[in-house]
Amino acid sequence: MSGRGTGTVISGVGQSDVGRRLGRSGLSLTVQAALEALSDAGLDRSDIDGISTWPGGSGPAPGFTGAGVWDLKDALGLNLEWFSGGSETGGQLGAIINAVAAVRAGMAKHVLCFRTVWESTAQTAARRASVIGSDGGRVDGSHQWMVPFGAVSATNWAGLLAARHFHEYGTTREQVAGLATTLRANAFRNPKAVLRDPMSVDDYLNARMISEPLCLFDCDIPTDGSTAVIVSAADTVADLAAPPVCIEAVGGALHGRPYWDQYEDLTSMAAHDAAVALWRNTELTPAEVDIAQLYDGFSILTLIWLEALGLCGKGESGPFVAGGARIAHNGELPLNTGGGQLSGGRLHGFGHLHEACVQLRGTAGERQVPGDPQVAVVAAGGGYLAGALLLTRR
Repeated sequence: MSGRGTGTVISGVGQSDVGRRLGRSGLSLTVQAALEALSDAGLDRSDIDGISTWPGGSGPAPGFTGAGVWDLKDALGLNLEWFSGGSETGGQLGAIINAVAAVRAGMAKHVLCFRTVWESTAQTAARRASVIGSDGGRVDGSHQWMVPFGAVSATNWAGLLAARHFHEYGTTREQVAGLATTLRANAFRNPKAVLRDPMSVDDYLNARMISEPLCLFDCDIPTDGSTAVIVSAADTVADLAAPPVCIEAVGGALHGRPYWDQYEDLTSMAAHDAAVALWRNTELTPAEVDIAQLYDGFSILTLIWLEALGLCGKGESGPFVAGGARIAHNGELPLNTGGGQLSGGRLHGFGHLHEACVQLRGTAGERQVPGDPQVAVVAAGGGYLAGALLLTRR
């Protein structure tokens, strides 16, 4: 294994309680995760000189974001030299990519990154956080061209990508069942996972359709929870309490049009752009990846990420996940080993990053992947939002 590296490491990770309708504020969850990350790294609040989050303190729907930069700065009493919080970045992992850039530029030494959601508590019978326009407000931007035709949710937009992939490459629901059932089996080993009951292929195939060809079990589960990650300069390694995870490379490029429905290749998305940038920034190759933690807001997004990252051939992700053997906990490419978002719960990409870190450290407990994994790829985002990280254990 060889690589150039970014000169940055993940020095600490933390995660709040995770569950359905916890009834806690987003800031409470954020503080819990942040304090756990600080303890994990062996850092004091006075060591933190940067904060980075996505999408910041305001989101498109209730519960989509639990706290912003100012909220956490005030709650922890931090003195910041640099901070970033906004939605127009490389997807959810744009918060990490920004932190890497800030540390490399010498603007900060320890950046506390976080992503908080409390969509489960925020939802009511009358208000579905993921349905655009359900609050009766004005619909504008690109949504104004989709909502009148019934495309009121990301489920509909992802369904478009899935339908095209199925048509173009012969992908089938029976193949995708291998992904859904494997992630459910992984969730059984994760005490924080929301859905842990066994699921069979028949359970998947008989589930109600949401946006053809995506069924209920192709969609992630709204949860409450926060994940915090500290990005530090590599020269601080000697001062850290936990084994650091090296950030080998990042990718967050966007070349195509910034819309779900107008990317040039509708069997792909900005994942392709981010993946090309990722591999351009390292000497490592897809063949050296030991574990993958790939965004599964919808199952089709995971298939697209597998292809974009070169973990399987273009159009071959259906056969790759079919049956689940290749992507199983003890398979050739363990995938979303904590249950992902389809069964573990929607932590919006940061849950995948947390899982990658504990796996590389060898501290994942019952769900620890065998074989001493050394390299992990993490990717998050759908449509025109995309960011990817390559992590190593040196």
